[in-house]
Amino acid sequence: MPTTSAEPRPTVMVRPRSASYGLVAAAVVLTTTLTGCGDDEDPDPPRPPEAPAQELPEPAVEPLADGPAAPVAELADREWVTRTAEVVGIPERALIAYAGATAALIAERPDCGLGWNTLAGIGEVETGHGTHGGSRIGSDGRTEPEIVGPALDGGEGVMEIPDTDGGELDGDDRWDRAVGPMQFIPTTWEEWSRDGTGDGAPDVHHIDDAALTAAAYLCGQGEDMTTDEGWNAAINAYNRSVPYAVDVAEHADRYAADAESAEAEQDEAEQEEG
Repeated sequence: MPTTSAEPRPTVMVRPRSASYGLVAAAVVLTTTLTGCGDDEDPDPPRPPEAPAQELPEPAVEPLADGPAAPVAELADREWVTRTAEVVGIPERALIAYAGATAALIAERPDCGLGWNTLAGIGEVETGHGTHGGSRIGSDGRTEPEIVGPALDGGEGVMEIPDTDGGELDGDDRWDRAVGPMQFIPTTWEEWSRDGTGDGAPDVHHIDDAALTAAAYLCGQGEDMTTDEGWNAAINAYNRSVPYAVDVAEHADRYAADAESAEAEQDEAEQEEG
């Protein structure tokens, strides 16, 4: 569960972007559709996107099959992270987590095929990589102010999920809310939370824990994410909305293209120097 302190932490409330889908990742595990996005209301519903190419990070250490060989933040090569973050426009501390979580799952679930760019696409759509409402991910990996989504009270653009944890995770003892940089609801976090820092206390507001949990959740759907069917099935489990999947895919495609272009230029420069 999230870390706590004697003094209340500031929070920023995430507001839904549209009636099609709000920033409420993983809440769909409890419902079949989001309010206002049923296919019967749209004569020309969007089609599921093609799976983006799944990009793998350059590892700093080899992860073990039974768990990370080191904390998530130490799994991806730091020079690669710095270079890639600058090119693709992702905050470096967020990319450290996305890449490290991917590296951890490569050994744990080699059949999953998850790339860092898919995690980054989700992180962008959910909270702008932890920057929504003026928040930011600190060098320690924690998001401040903490990001808390709207009450899932059945209002416009959100589903109805009465409180499930007495407000322990989201501070609301009437309705559940999605929480953290990757926007988990309490029941999903309770079932899937992972410790990406090695401190023994998964924290939904810590990007390493949240990214590793998201990776485990996506791969836990049992699909090959390098295929169109498998990728869409996993993203659909995270948020049951085709427009959401399209948005994530567009970001993931752009990150992959920018990263590949930069790597090609890097290789060319090294060959010329050699």
